[in-house]
Amino acid sequence: MSDSLPPLRELLDTAVTAVGGAERAGQVEMAEAVDAAIRTGDHLAVQAGTGTGKSLAYLVPSVRHAVAKGTTVVISTATIALQRQLVDRDLPRLAKSLAKSLRRTPTFAILKGRRNYLCLHRLDGGPQDEPEDQALFDPFAISRLGREVTRLREWAGDTESGDRDELVPGVSEQAWRQVSVSARECLGASRCPMGTDCFAERARAEAGRADIVVTNHALLAIDALQGYQVLPEHDVVIVDEAHDLVDRVTSVATGELSAAAVSIAARRVGRLVEEDTADRLAESGDGLAMLLEDVSTGRLDTLPEPLRATVSAIRDSAHGCITALGPERQSDPDAVATRKLAMSMLEEVHDNAVRVLAAFDTDDAHRRDVVWVTGDFGSATPRPPTVKVAPLGVAGLLRERLFGENTTVLTSATLTLGGTFDALAKQWGLPGTQRAGAKAEGTATDKEPPSDADDVRWTGLDVGSPFDHPRTGILYTARHLPPPGRDGLPPAYLDEIQALVEAAGGRTLGLFSSMRAAKQAALALRERVEQDILCQGEDSTSLLVKKFAENPATCLFGTLSLWQGVDVPGPSLSLVVMDRIPFPRPDDPLASARQRAVEARGGNGFLTVAATHAALLLAQGAGRLLRSTDDRGVVAVLDPRLATARYGGFLRASLPPFWPTTDPEVVRAALRRLDAAAK
Repeated sequence: MSDSLPPLRELLDTAVTAVGGAERAGQVEMAEAVDAAIRTGDHLAVQAGTGTGKSLAYLVPSVRHAVAKGTTVVISTATIALQRQLVDRDLPRLAKSLAKSLRRTPTFAILKGRRNYLCLHRLDGGPQDEPEDQALFDPFAISRLGREVTRLREWAGDTESGDRDELVPGVSEQAWRQVSVSARECLGASRCPMGTDCFAERARAEAGRADIVVTNHALLAIDALQGYQVLPEHDVVIVDEAHDLVDRVTSVATGELSAAAVSIAARRVGRLVEEDTADRLAESGDGLAMLLEDVSTGRLDTLPEPLRATVSAIRDSAHGCITALGPERQSDPDAVATRKLAMSMLEEVHDNAVRVLAAFDTDDAHRRDVVWVTGDFGSATPRPPTVKVAPLGVAGLLRERLFGENTTVLTSATLTLGGTFDALAKQWGLPGTQRAGAKAEGTATDKEPPSDADDVRWTGLDVGSPFDHPRTGILYTARHLPPPGRDGLPPAYLDEIQALVEAAGGRTLGLFSSMRAAKQAALALRERVEQDILCQGEDSTSLLVKKFAENPATCLFGTLSLWQGVDVPGPSLSLVVMDRIPFPRPDDPLASARQRAVEARGGNGFLTVAATHAALLLAQGAGRLLRSTDDRGVVAVLDPRLATARYGGFLRASLPPFWPTTDPEVVRAALRRLDAAAK
């Protein structure tokens, strides 16, 4: 690290003063740990509770390193909200405050996957995407699609970034696909007639010049999965919202095989190869559509012979089309783009068919992928049957392509489950024992010299929270209630929720394990209490949260996205209710397959998969309560198993250290006092 720059503590003090903050012990400890990780090359997992100021704690050492070494640091997030916070608020203020100390203004950029940017060539008359089968016969869908594409053309003349997330309100996925391309479909800047004005290339170029590049976990996964570089050269990665990393990487690595996808591939290639060749692919897709009508949804432990034969036919006919296309010979950009669109879809169909077939080649203990069938014709938005294939784990990928190539810092407010980092470390591909290295003797750097040993070194650090949890929050477990059932909320649960809501005077965030339970509770409580009850799905989530925050005598009930996405400091929220321990559904194909694979290797599948999943969500849900140092309140878990089950200790150790009780009268009295004090 260059000695000509001011020391870390001085830069951190400057940054904190500039944003009107005060020194926080946890923030200083985290910043110094991030700086040490960058210097030594050891990876770092750091839990930093809400209010720590973790963004500045990793941004300041990252900016210092980037400026000193003339390199780029990548910051990866799970949500758009945090990306926007970093790019629109934190980084501009930080760059301005540190410009004098660093003798230049640090630069930053945001970078997303190519599909997130408007493609000017597609917009300017390049080949259009094929409509999905059901849209071909739906005049209303065609009309809506036309209106959305017209709006996109108008927006193209106004936007400076071409970033889909800046289009408000948004458009359907089908409309966006008419004006965007994937990396496989892209002509390349040198061959595209619009290459010099390309939004995606402009964003990549800007990112390549920046000190800090903000991206998302999905693009981080694509960079690891693909055989080509997506992100600019970098040596340090900061993964914020790291509790979501495994799920986001798994999502990117999940493939789909459907009759619609095969049909689109056949239509795209139909004008480019012999008719018989394309027809064979189309016929195999028709066969898949007919076959899936008789296949039950859910996980496939074995591949039925008719389905195996059909998927094999899709694989072989897609390969035949790829061979028939042959090497690229055209020079006309439109012809090249048409071929690329066909080839990308063919390769996707072929590769997913290969994965589905290969998933059943080994026994349970050694399987790498899980296969399942989804579909729902009974809903308001019917989804045709689709075969999905996903990795059972991404630890090996992360260990090799993330930790093996960059110094990585993982941070979140919830990383220690059961009191240790081990559960998530295992999912990330890090060894269970935390090892940190010291400065190598006789070297000018803190990094150890290269070694042939296959050793990933990392440190786990919990910098705590500025909140005094035992004094400001109560963890109430309703031990007297019956265990939750499968047929909705028991009457005793509704009575308990009513008593808690009335004691709190509203001010309640209800986090339910299913939308069915949330709606049941909302319907019942509206007839029993005088407070307003808002329910997820009745309006956009952001508007519902806004209404909830503005009116303390209100309750907001919902499901998964509210467990992680609500930030309501102040008197509008003093009670968080969770109806049950959020274990994965027994029929969740990915979780159940992972659990079975652990058991096949002699491990405890329930603790490794189900309990870890539940602990993470419980911690995220409990984290909604205290959002500022003045907040007070109760986290109420209605599921008595948190107090009575053998795994209850593991789950409780994953939660903030609130004052615990199982006495309903104590809790209601506390809520009434908080309600009276807030009025």
